[in-house]
Amino acid sequence: LLTAACGESASSSDASGEGNGDGTTLTLAAVPSEESTSLQSQFEVLIKHLEEETGTTIEVQQATDYAAVVEGQRAGKIDIAAYGPFSYIIAADGGIPLQPLAAVIDEEGEEPGYFSGAYVLADSEIQDLEEARDKRVCFVDRASTSGYLYPSAGLLDIDIDPAEDVTEVLAGGHDASLLALKNGECDIAYAFEDMEGQLVEGGELEEGEVRQIWKSERIMGSPIAVNTDSVDAEIVEKLQEAFTTANVDTFVEKGLCDSVEDCPLPEGAEWGFAVVEDGDYAGVREVCDITQAEACNV
Repeated sequence: LLTAACGESASSSDASGEGNGDGTTLTLAAVPSEESTSLQSQFEVLIKHLEEETGTTIEVQQATDYAAVVEGQRAGKIDIAAYGPFSYIIAADGGIPLQPLAAVIDEEGEEPGYFSGAYVLADSEIQDLEEARDKRVCFVDRASTSGYLYPSAGLLDIDIDPAEDVTEVLAGGHDASLLALKNGECDIAYAFEDMEGQLVEGGELEEGEVRQIWKSERIMGSPIAVNTDSVDAEIVEKLQEAFTTANVDTFVEKGLCDSVEDCPLPEGAEWGFAVVEDGDYAGVREVCDITQAEACNV
């Protein structure tokens, strides 16, 4: 499931003594939303910043899905993980000693957050979510905040049981969900709201090929969280401090990027990161209470 699952532990010392500081190597895991080759480049600048500020070496690992990230951190094989809000709750409330560090933001001073959307093909006869009953519905996966949890709450709000009243299709990714809709594998598809634009920009969807019929309330932003059992407390503190300056302005000033406009960052971090804490995810826990989703019962 995850290449980080190999080895003695995620946080280890470089016996050669080489590296960025004290020889500590940390593993950061993430789930790519699109082509896997982009994952390393998305995190490259952030990793350089964190390494300089903490004196560690950080290795990026690609996970197949959020469940792999959760289990990797539970096993102590992943030190730092990029979660969705729901998968963070699954991990934190499932007994993994996590400390959220930061969430992505598009603009300086912005509150972290995003939206889930439900989509149909542009020429579909479906006009609103009330028509979802007995339809094939693409979700992302059961540990996805905007691809499963909030959509389930939205369906329940109009008396449609996502477990009984629709035919569930698990697409495995936000991009895969919309592409499954395009390919006729489902009648309605859920994805986070910016996914449509990304697929249009990448040439995988035509402008106007899909139509949005529902939008969620604002969802707290996806956190990056550290396993406080596998990472020394001093390094955890340095990581937290490093995220307070993890933004394009700092990266350009440090020479990690050529310009603010040309500074590759993880998806949704057009400007950088905002520090978050566990209490910021109370809304996700409330939606868990509403939906009683199986994945919430960890």
